[in-house]
Amino acid sequence: MDDIIIKNVALALLCMQRYSWEQGVAAQAFLERREYKRVLLLCREAVCRQIEDGRLASMGEPTAVTDHAAIGEALVFTARTSHDMTLQQAVKKMADYLLNLAPRSPKGIIYHLVKEPQIWVDSMYMSPPFLAAYGCKEEALNQLMGMKDCLYDEDRKLYSHIWDDKTQTFLRKSYWGVGNGWAAAGIVRVLKTLGNEFLVEKQQLLDHLRELIDSFLSYTREDFLFHDVLDQPSSFVETNSAQMIGYTIFRCLESKWINPSYFEVAKNIREAVHKKVDQDGLVQGVCGAPQFVSSGVAPEGQSFFLLMEAAYKDLMNASSGD
Repeated sequence: MDDIIIKNVALALLCMQRYSWEQGVAAQAFLERREYKRVLLLCREAVCRQIEDGRLASMGEPTAVTDHAAIGEALVFTARTSHDMTLQQAVKKMADYLLNLAPRSPKGIIYHLVKEPQIWVDSMYMSPPFLAAYGCKEEALNQLMGMKDCLYDEDRKLYSHIWDDKTQTFLRKSYWGVGNGWAAAGIVRVLKTLGNEFLVEKQQLLDHLRELIDSFLSYTREDFLFHDVLDQPSSFVETNSAQMIGYTIFRCLESKWINPSYFEVAKNIREAVHKKVDQDGLVQGVCGAPQFVSSGVAPEGQSFFLLMEAAYKDLMNASSGD
């Protein structure tokens, strides 16, 4: 039954129109599911739409900076395994854009938008995993920690959404569930690239991630879902944040980074999410495209269902092998 649901969710995802970050999260989902043919096709399309400055999967007049790097890890993998020079050149151009051309804050943190000096929590998922996969692990860590310094509330142990450097205020201080999901999932993906030469940094990042997971879970509803703004029960009940934290926990359990006791809550979250998938394979109740201000469906919601399932399957396989 799970296989049928996954197949339907994947088909629905592939039928959706996708912008740069949506193409990227879709490619990452199929990469973690080891569906490499689909990853190759998604990457080729992203490269077909790469603009001169290096940004991938561009549609219309691009206003985003980091969103275009969301497909980066999948593209790095595909370029290396296929030995395709076109893909390899595309990876280099995307990396060069982030490292040398992208607008940054005075502290060196990459802005989320081209024309506005803003730092968004979304960027924690979009660019650091690509930079780490490309081999720029120190820069990936610098970006994560710089975004943390700017957006993380040390008292609430949650991330706010948008900081504006121009006004030196939060454009959106709310503790957006999906935003905290972007942060958690991005941190996991960077952590998985770090070797022994980064033992201190890895431990610091792990301690932070555990703190974030615990704070996130403190807002779990009785139905094991979350509100769109985690600490605002008046905001709508939202599905994707549940998938994102479920994915994060399953990956942490697979790597033995957190106590096995977290499995029970993650399992309950997964079961709650499965109830939100309709007969067409659409994950209902996510922060909906295209405005992301109300309940609906979205490519990223489809992709994170697949990511959560991939992480769950890998954990189950690892556990059965112990």
